[in-house]
Amino acid sequence: MVIDDVFAVIAEGTRREILGVLRGGDKSVGALVEELEVSQPTVSKHLKVLREAGLVDMRAEGQRRYYSLKTAPLDEVVLWLSAFDLPSITAAQATTPTLASVAAGTSGEARGRSLFAGIPGAARQTAAAAAAAKMPSGTAENPTAAVDASVQQQLGRTVGRAAERAADLLGALPKFRRRRP
Repeated sequence: MVIDDVFAVIAEGTRREILGVLRGGDKSVGALVEELEVSQPTVSKHLKVLREAGLVDMRAEGQRRYYSLKTAPLDEVVLWLSAFDLPSITAAQATTPTLASVAAGTSGEARGRSLFAGIPGAARQTAAAAAAAKMPSGTAENPTAAVDASVQQQLGRTVGRAAERAADLLGALPKFRRRRP
């Protein structure tokens, strides 16, 4: 599996959520549907993509299909990310209830989904440390504000690129006209 393929597969949010749920152990399709509150065809479609990418294993027991997480492709991503010399978490950062607790979803300020929910444990710590290192010194009391601003900026760029791409595609389509009887 090429690392680019893994990035392409985990780029989709539902797939990251599925991987996050499977970190807790084997789950049937029905259990994933209930836990993620997504339709069964959607879960099955994403599981097929994850299976083809080598990120999950499937075993059949009668009528049920159970899926489990395969971490080898994700280990390659973590190894690739480690080449960027991201700062490691110090003991002080690990005990301070700031970005690390937000990333783990244990902070009182963390509502809904965690920013780092789909990232495996070691990579989550690395990502949280990298985000904390980029934060201005005055935002230590409210790490979610800096993370939210960063996420908004990234989303803005992503949406802008998607809008440009959609405009290009629509511009390239032939003009369709109504047929006259």
